[in-house]
Amino acid sequence: MRKGIAFGVAAALAVAAMVLGAFGVLIESGARAHGTLERYASAAAVVHGEQSATYSHGSGDNKDSESRPLVEPARVPLAQAAPLKAVAGVGNVVADFSVPVVAAAASGSPGSPGSTLTGHGWDSSKLVPTALSSGHAPVSAHDVVVDAGSATRLGAHVGADVRLQIDGAPQDYRVAGISSTGPSATVYFTQQQAETLSGHPDRADALVVLPSAGAHVFASALRHAAPGLDVATGAARGDVENPAIQAGRTDNLGAAGSLGGAGLLVALLVVSGLLELSVRDRTRELAVMRAVGATPRQVRRVIVREMLKIAVPSALVGGVASLGLGALLKAVMTSQGVLPSGFALALSPIPVFGSALVTVLAAVGTGWLASRRVSKIKPVQALGEAAVEPTRLPRWRVIMGLVFLVLGAGMLVLAFTAGGQAASSSIAGLVISLMWGVALLGPWIARGGVRVLGAPLRRLSPIAGDLAATSARAAAVRMAAVITPIALALSFGGTQLFAQTTSANATSAEAREGMHADRVLTSSGPGVPHAVYDAAKTLPGVTDVTAVKRTTVVMPVWNLDTSLQSLSAQGLEGGSATTLDPKVTAGSLAGLNEPGTIALSSMVAHDTKVGDTRQLWLGDGTQVTLKVVALYDHGFGFGDVLLPRDLVAAHAATTLDDYVLVDGQGDLSPLMKQFTGLRTATAADYGSTLTEQAHRDGLMGLIAVVAIAGFILVGVVTTLAVATASRRRELTLLRLVGATRDQVLRALRLETVIILGVGTLVGAAVAGVTLVAFAAGVTGLPMLSIPPLTCAGIVAAVAIPGAAAVLVPGRRIVRRRSPRIE
Repeated sequence: MRKGIAFGVAAALAVAAMVLGAFGVLIESGARAHGTLERYASAAAVVHGEQSATYSHGSGDNKDSESRPLVEPARVPLAQAAPLKAVAGVGNVVADFSVPVVAAAASGSPGSPGSTLTGHGWDSSKLVPTALSSGHAPVSAHDVVVDAGSATRLGAHVGADVRLQIDGAPQDYRVAGISSTGPSATVYFTQQQAETLSGHPDRADALVVLPSAGAHVFASALRHAAPGLDVATGAARGDVENPAIQAGRTDNLGAAGSLGGAGLLVALLVVSGLLELSVRDRTRELAVMRAVGATPRQVRRVIVREMLKIAVPSALVGGVASLGLGALLKAVMTSQGVLPSGFALALSPIPVFGSALVTVLAAVGTGWLASRRVSKIKPVQALGEAAVEPTRLPRWRVIMGLVFLVLGAGMLVLAFTAGGQAASSSIAGLVISLMWGVALLGPWIARGGVRVLGAPLRRLSPIAGDLAATSARAAAVRMAAVITPIALALSFGGTQLFAQTTSANATSAEAREGMHADRVLTSSGPGVPHAVYDAAKTLPGVTDVTAVKRTTVVMPVWNLDTSLQSLSAQGLEGGSATTLDPKVTAGSLAGLNEPGTIALSSMVAHDTKVGDTRQLWLGDGTQVTLKVVALYDHGFGFGDVLLPRDLVAAHAATTLDDYVLVDGQGDLSPLMKQFTGLRTATAADYGSTLTEQAHRDGLMGLIAVVAIAGFILVGVVTTLAVATASRRRELTLLRLVGATRDQVLRALRLETVIILGVGTLVGAAVAGVTLVAFAAGVTGLPMLSIPPLTCAGIVAAVAIPGAAAVLVPGRRIVRRRSPRIE
């Protein structure tokens, strides 16, 4: 293999291993991630409710179960503390409560943002050594202890009053003490007051087991004392302290695994075309070996050994580099809020060797397949086969290509007819299926593309145009190998990017269309006190008010098959179509004012009708069966599930609302003065916030697309460069038979136009079909969003490096002063 071609193959394999290994780093990090231990570090164990929902379906040997993490704390009955205290070695059991608190600074004006603190019961001070620098522990319902830093910010001292806002109007609390050690931004209430303020006085966030001095507590004994509850020990204690880590871990595993699988298929597609070109470059040499008596096995062995020599070191280099790329992807995702801040990076040799092994196997397998045709021909035919490229595709290639196209067509029909989650899930498979079909049937597509683009090029430049079209048509197999990565780059990148812009556009448009309220009340703190809703209803000029609380529920959803999914949900109280309308198609949202009801979007409703019941798990894992009172279309703008607000609040981490919708032109300034951190915005501002959130939610996919698209672009450049370098004899022969340098270069430029043009048309066609299916089945065709400048940027990002990869080596070949055939 020539050095230049070998270098290009090695570079592509190294990048493939690097991209695959980077997803392996994310998967391993997700599998090993645990929350940071801070407050629970001294605990022997933490007893908590099961932090996942499990759904079983089927029966017998076909019985299957799925689990999804919960985003709200699964609380524990306080009555369980007594049996736990009786376990040998247990010194104390602390019922831990966490309450979000907003404190107004002493010099703060009405409506100022205030400081966000976390409230706990005084018993929780035993978890982290807490010493009072002055004062005493809280003894009455309106006594508090604050840390020294918060006291300084609030201008508070022992005996002074501080105004604290929890889930109502701000109230005065007396500073009983100031702690010099312990967690910052913390306020301690009496244990009884913390229970009351949590909104769930009979249930704790967790029961923290503290050991007796020098004693060992057995987890098995704790599990026996607390049946039906989970006992976290070791690093798992951090998951209870930071429940977002567990949800992020599961979501990261699923997303990284899915994107890693797509990356693997893409890598196989790009590498297979590149290695097929490199083997074809040696067809003459291999044919000579067959003519002088080499057996087919010997020829294949030569190819496999050469592939191993190139693939093993390049794959190992790429595998090692994948650790850096994986760390970079994790850092970007964490900084943008895609992953929780406590999500730890896990680095080990597993992704390095795993990605290297997959890359080597792909290289060797592809090289072996590419060498089979030459190795199996008869020796007498070998030299003739080396001179002329075959015009007929192998039967297996035609059959497999048609199978992939049929599979893609089936997914296309599913996307159009099924809609909802089933359509969304079929999009990635649709792109990959179509591209594999294009790759396998590439020579047919290349010949068709040459016929379409060759005619105008012949008119533009009769000699060079005819030379370019004839050369491209004669080398359809080579054309297919270089067209495929171009089409793949445009179709994969365009589909993933514009699917996200379409989703963001649908979110913004649906929210804008359905949000009828004049103003939206939000908070700069952890949430809006529910008392704001009650106070707003009494203001003159306010005609309608709706309180909204967001959560995530877990529900079985039909998606090619019934599967358990985490869905965005909102709890509503009050209001009517005058404040919001998610485009109700059946029933009425007024039914949500009754307990035990639910409204579903068309994305998850499937065959559900008004009056049916649906089973789901609320945010804390409580399983409920609710009556469907309405169906609606705008799930992007308003979530897939709507519930009564009180039902959501009773099973959420806090009772605070996310926002309050106000209709009417009444004066809201009394609310701004009364409640700390309260803000007002227009419906348009709220729509913009939702759009930004939609972009953040799709950021992980976008980052992964950039990584995969970067590999594809490397594959495009390398494949085109290898294809051009392998034409050294052909271009030199043209010079020897009388073609001038300018004619050959012009023909090469026009052939590049054909290659890039056909690749662009095929990629645009695949992306267009997929995006139309996505828009029709998921968001609705009017929501399809393809920014022209972004589209042009994607084409330029592929076309410019691709053209350079053809013209730079081609110019070096034809500009030799004394052309000779090597």
